[in-house]
Amino acid sequence: MLNRILFRREQTQIAIISGLVAACSFLPGQLVLANVEPLSSPTIDNIWDKPFQSAKVKPVPDLLLHEPHQAQDPLNSAYPVPWSWILDTQAEFTEKQESGMRYYRTSALVSPDGQYAAYSRIQMQAGSQLYESRVTSVLFLEDLQTGKLRVIDAESPIIEHFATEQHNSETSGIVSILMPVSWSAQSDRLLSRQFEGFLSTSDATDYAVVWERQTNDTSTLSPASENYTTAILLGWSQEKPDQVLFRAGILGNESWQNWSVALDGQTAIANEENPLIYGEPLTRTWMGVQAFK
Repeated sequence: MLNRILFRREQTQIAIISGLVAACSFLPGQLVLANVEPLSSPTIDNIWDKPFQSAKVKPVPDLLLHEPHQAQDPLNSAYPVPWSWILDTQAEFTEKQESGMRYYRTSALVSPDGQYAAYSRIQMQAGSQLYESRVTSVLFLEDLQTGKLRVIDAESPIIEHFATEQHNSETSGIVSILMPVSWSAQSDRLLSRQFEGFLSTSDATDYAVVWERQTNDTSTLSPASENYTTAILLGWSQEKPDQVLFRAGILGNESWQNWSVALDGQTAIANEENPLIYGEPLTRTWMGVQAFK
């Protein structure tokens, strides 16, 4: 599947700003471990006004699987990446025929027990053309009791592939965005969406990244099936709270299925299961575009 994706990337016109991002469904179902490194001190102060005592349990809205290019998110995900910001940023640098760095910070997601808040800082290293650009992210986890920050640094299948095969982890045209989606009901796990692919192409895929509070490890998951090119993260399984739900299929094909994936990578069809998310979104003045010119 990886060879097919890379071949399609080479054949795609690379200057279309309104294009989507390529699917990167290689090694489905593989479990990847990454360390969570603590920071010595917080980088932001006094951004939390009050603690949160409980979580909001929310059903996940239906996904629109048709014409995803018309959506705010390339996959019409219920947890959208800031795609409009990416395209607007690229348009700015294309018009100027310059390169530079831009930043975007997401809203925070507070755990049900009120102890942690998770948020992402997305950075775009923009070139004069989209295929010269690169979008990555850092996921922060703040302990609201102590103010200490950790960085959840999950491995990127795309970046790892190019670092291994081409000895170059700084390849242009890559997008790898990690954003918090849901806490577990007991606040002992954090579920995040990892959106992966290549800029200027027509495929995309999600991975699920789960941080475990007790072990301080992360697991990167996707459905263990070859019958799809695109997976969309839905949330936690309502029937099996320790498993993650995906919807997977081929863009343009209506035959999509839901899959439940356990933390060990075991995958099962789950068309009758419903996803749930936990946690309280918190918006602060620092959310959104952070331009440094």
